[in-house]
Amino acid sequence: MLTLDELIVAFDKGLRTVFAPAHSVRPTPGENLPEAGLTEAQRQLSTSLMRVNHTGEICAQALYQGQALTARNTRARGALEQAAREETEHLAWTERRIEELGGRKSLLNPAWYAGSFALGALAGLIGDRWNLGFLAETERQVVAHLEGHLGRLPQGDQKSRAIVEQMKEDEARHATSAIRHGAAELPGPAKAAMRLSSRVMTETAYWL
Repeated sequence: MLTLDELIVAFDKGLRTVFAPAHSVRPTPGENLPEAGLTEAQRQLSTSLMRVNHTGEICAQALYQGQALTARNTRARGALEQAAREETEHLAWTERRIEELGGRKSLLNPAWYAGSFALGALAGLIGDRWNLGFLAETERQVVAHLEGHLGRLPQGDQKSRAIVEQMKEDEARHATSAIRHGAAELPGPAKAAMRLSSRVMTETAYWL
């Protein structure tokens, strides 16, 4: 059973994730690359795509914090907490890039965080194998999503592309780690539901 202290810590993490600037231990990928001379249309496209990626990282933080909170196995919890730490770096990188492009973060991030945290906590309660399976499938879908963004980002925006490339590499590693720790393969309907919810989030965050 969860203690009051654990719930307070989880609430504090949520506030920090949504409202406080994120920090990264690793350097931001592409930070030494020159800023490209993007057209206004290209800048708006890059901004919208990076806003979607930032919102995705908000959701990832919430999912993994919820999953780690309810995970029963210490190895499973460790894998989830490690993934969450790297997602914090992704959060910092995308936030910084949005600022460089002169854009803003999604207005709906608090709602995305709350929904994703609840979903993550539920996954953890179902059992550790399914919890890790949810992590693995989430990361596989994120990798596909990032590959799609690499195809849409302006070729000249090498700074944004460097960030997305590193994020894709990290997400693939998280999926591999979850499988190594005993992740179960999710049933097809669960995967389809995850893809649908992801599509709703990405299309909404692109504009809002």
